[in-house]
Amino acid sequence: MASRQLSAALRLRGALSVPGDKSISHRAVMFNAIAEGKAEITHFLPGADCLSTIACFRAMGVHIEQHADRVVVHGVGLRGLKEPQDVLDCGNSGTTLRLMTGLLAGIDGMYAVLTGDASLRSRPQRRIVDPLRSLGATLDGREHGALAPLSVRGATLHGGRYELMIASAQVKSALLLAVLSGDGVMAVTGRTDGRDHTERMLAGMGIDIQTRGAVVTLTPPVHPVFPYALSMRVPGDPSSAAFWWVAAAIHPNAEITTMGVGMNPTRIGALDVLRAMGARVTVQNVRNEGSEPVADVTVASSTLKGTTIQGAIIPALIDEIPVLAVAAAMATGETRIADAAELKAKETDRISTVVNALRAMGVRVEPMADGMVIQGRGQLDGAKVDSHGDHRLAMAWAVAALVARGEMRIAGSEAVDVSYPDFWRDIATISEQG
Repeated sequence: MASRQLSAALRLRGALSVPGDKSISHRAVMFNAIAEGKAEITHFLPGADCLSTIACFRAMGVHIEQHADRVVVHGVGLRGLKEPQDVLDCGNSGTTLRLMTGLLAGIDGMYAVLTGDASLRSRPQRRIVDPLRSLGATLDGREHGALAPLSVRGATLHGGRYELMIASAQVKSALLLAVLSGDGVMAVTGRTDGRDHTERMLAGMGIDIQTRGAVVTLTPPVHPVFPYALSMRVPGDPSSAAFWWVAAAIHPNAEITTMGVGMNPTRIGALDVLRAMGARVTVQNVRNEGSEPVADVTVASSTLKGTTIQGAIIPALIDEIPVLAVAAAMATGETRIADAAELKAKETDRISTVVNALRAMGVRVEPMADGMVIQGRGQLDGAKVDSHGDHRLAMAWAVAALVARGEMRIAGSEAVDVSYPDFWRDIATISEQG
């Protein structure tokens, strides 16, 4: 396990093109793999998670060319995937495992076993297993399907109706993908307010998918060439850009622009929170790329105040909570984060790991069952902290190091490779050291 030492920067300046959106990169490969025709994907995120998705589809007979951030997928059609000859290794990627489980569950005659690394094998899977079983899917796994490895015995599914109790884009997507090869309409209701990249992309590929209020319905295609291959440029990942937004806002001498960042309303909750805390934010050059809105976002040094982060905004910033906690520690006043119990089911229990690291930096913070309460002190102390193999934590602690008094030592710094392989290069690019 690698460790990295960082010290505070004298100033932060520059414009960065953050990696392609991880969620969209996954889906661009998955959906084009089951499409008819060839698709070229540019600004693809070549991180470990997305490479796991490529490897899994190659194992099912899909020809995929990958050259850095350019990927060409030669689709095999909805019913063209081959049964894999070995276990499918999803690495650390929950998106790969959960979306593929839904997709394969609906392909008649398919059999596959999906697993991952130790972290992924410890993460809860009943959230997809139970909904898919309610449609008639045949799934099993450790602890009766609660944990990976998961086995999938595919069959033609007939749609149905399922009410989501948590705003999970992965569960919603798994249900929708499960009926693509089926013969009945799928209606997902309830907490459908999570990320909508699946709905946008499938619609762009010719699939009949509709969102009306809180109900998302998908009617399986009957034409033999649906879905159509869809070439695209992947927008910059707002979850990656958020680290630079926070870094600029909490540093006394900073201005950072993130270029071409996805501005999907279901993904930019962190930007809304930073504005509410008093951050100086400028959004320019708003445009559409494919089915997603993008823009250039500039954040400059700001005086932040504490706030409350809870309720409907949580799904739009769940991955950004660790770095927003750093912003809260540098603010004045109290910040309360609630309704975020989902943090416990991420790569780590992000409630306990964030609380412990902030305390090591001298911050008063109390955990709650669904979040934490942070007393802003306007400064952070250098400390020894650990990523616990979690990419979001490694980058959050690096942002903290840019303003900390004293050196920060980050154990497990290599975790950034999952979503932002060039993170350490970019932090050096924008930082002027004393």
